Amino acid sequence: MRDRTRISKRSVLIAGTAVAALTAGTLGMTAASAQETSSDKTLSAADASQLAAKVTGEVKADGGAYYDAGAKQLVVNVTDAADKEKVEAAGATARLVKHSTAQLTAAKKELGEQRTVGTARGVDTRSNKVLVTADETVKGAKLAKLKKQVAAQGDKAELKQVKGEFTTKIAGGDAIWGSSARCSLGFNVTVDGQPGFLTAGHCTNIVSSWSQTQGGSAIAQTQSGTFPGSDHGLAMYTSNVDHPSAVNLYNGSSQEITGAGEASVGQQVRRSGSTTQVHGGTVQALGVDVDYQEGTVRNTIQTNVCAEPGDSGGALFADSTALGLTSGGSGNCSSGGTTFFQPVGPALDAYGASIP
Repeated sequence: MRDRTRISKRSVLIAGTAVAALTAGTLGMTAASAQETSSDKTLSAADASQLAAKVTGEVKADGGAYYDAGAKQLVVNVTDAADKEKVEAAGATARLVKHSTAQLTAAKKELGEQRTVGTARGVDTRSNKVLVTADETVKGAKLAKLKKQVAAQGDKAELKQVKGEFTTKIAGGDAIWGSSARCSLGFNVTVDGQPGFLTAGHCTNIVSSWSQTQGGSAIAQTQSGTFPGSDHGLAMYTSNVDHPSAVNLYNGSSQEITGAGEASVGQQVRRSGSTTQVHGGTVQALGVDVDYQEGTVRNTIQTNVCAEPGDSGGALFADSTALGLTSGGSGNCSSGGTTFFQPVGPALDAYGASIP
């Protein structure tokens, strides 16, 4: 799926080509599996994300964290009652769970050792399980085998099957064009003092030269890209066009992007795309491995934000913070869907890029 940063007289915000259609079910909470001690301190999503990095770094046997948007609190899972005081003293809500992050990560790794096209695996910190999602192509003997693998993990894993097929797609529209595809720009960046932009790696793998209109003159050249494994690519501007650090909001205004950050479970986010424009939703899981036909993309951000063909490569953001690049998903923006995003931090690191 591709997200769009629109090109206008004042801005270049680029939109997307290939859609990795991947559907996932709702990440639910399994009740009565945890004990929670609430904090009176309310936090914004941005403050909660910063606090999560600090607290989970100190609580070594934690089970991850998530943002409770309704209560405006950071919930930190702990496996040792002795850690609850430390979490509460920091201003977060402590929740005693059975499985640590290390245990769930190990279970996720074991489940992914035998790659199954049409599946995704990620740690759901709210249910304290590994959520395994299978598309409708996983059936018969393949589904039976997958069920057996998940069952072998006991209460550390849960299997959900959804409609649709995990694929990549290409669509036309008002966006940045290559000779064989169009894709959304994620974020404008600077590399060694020169302007460029990030988009999806499955876009840069098939497009070398980018133009503002189909068949138009080139404004940027692909420099690098990675897909599968990760899903990020870099193009550098070759013509004198404006390249603000902003995302098109499709209402006559744009959202300034002042830097990059890490997403947190429960965080409210938005995505801008050339096909479906701006849509919002919630981060459901982090570190999700998705098995596309072309290969596995690891450590994605799973959300319930919808996207459609033509939105690939575009920006996932929260207020002025860049979070990710649209990688793939399934469903649509009429009935809803699930979308996976490449975290922006590893993409910036890969190319020595910065925002703005």
